[in-house]
Amino acid sequence: MEISSEERLIVPLDVVTLGEAKELLDRLGSVVKFYKIGCTLFTAAGPKAVEEVKKRGFKVFVDLKYFDIPSVVTKAVETLAKMNVDIFTIHTLGGFELMESVVKVLCKEKKKPLALGVTVLTSINEAFLRDVLGSTNVTIDEEVGRLAELARSAGLDGVVASAFEIERIRDICGNDFVVLTPGIRPKGAEMYDQKRVLTPREAIKKGADYIVVGRPIIQSKNPEKVAEQIIEEIRTSSKKKDV
Repeated sequence: MEISSEERLIVPLDVVTLGEAKELLDRLGSVVKFYKIGCTLFTAAGPKAVEEVKKRGFKVFVDLKYFDIPSVVTKAVETLAKMNVDIFTIHTLGGFELMESVVKVLCKEKKKPLALGVTVLTSINEAFLRDVLGSTNVTIDEEVGRLAELARSAGLDGVVASAFEIERIRDICGNDFVVLTPGIRPKGAEMYDQKRVLTPREAIKKGADYIVVGRPIIQSKNPEKVAEQIIEEIRTSSKKKDV
């Protein structure tokens, strides 16, 4: 799968109104070609947010992390496919049946978006995972590997995981399995609520196909410049990886 350096960077439109999203698109559009729409903007603006991104000729990643019974999620996915989204997410913890149902319904679509399974959120650390699983014997790396293998066996195109788990995912699922890494922070940037983060260069070298960089860009005084620097970092890191 060939992905341009520009399209490897995904910038989230994490704002509360469509007007604010348009302002970001106006400002970043000459540099950024791929945008994420999460629960905040989608709740506020719905499909209009997706339409706004697509009509400008950009790609869109709808990150709603569907987690429900298969019959409910597949109906939602059918609607997303008709909206011409490029990537969307479901939770791998929904299980094999949920993921397989999504894959089957997408086979009916003429233009199929990438279906990615969310593994363990980058805001979660080992202590939190132990609270959730009720076990002290499973590491985040092991849990992400298990969920990635389950997603692969169900037919998903890839997973969402932190850069720390990429190497394990590649060992288990191969290089043709898409890995999208959120919570990426340029060197010296504030971590905010993220726990497991690396720089764009580190994530690409480890094998990330896509990286999501939000607040360091959209909260910057010069977001275009920051985005340009990250894309150049992706470009040089990709070349070194191919050598």
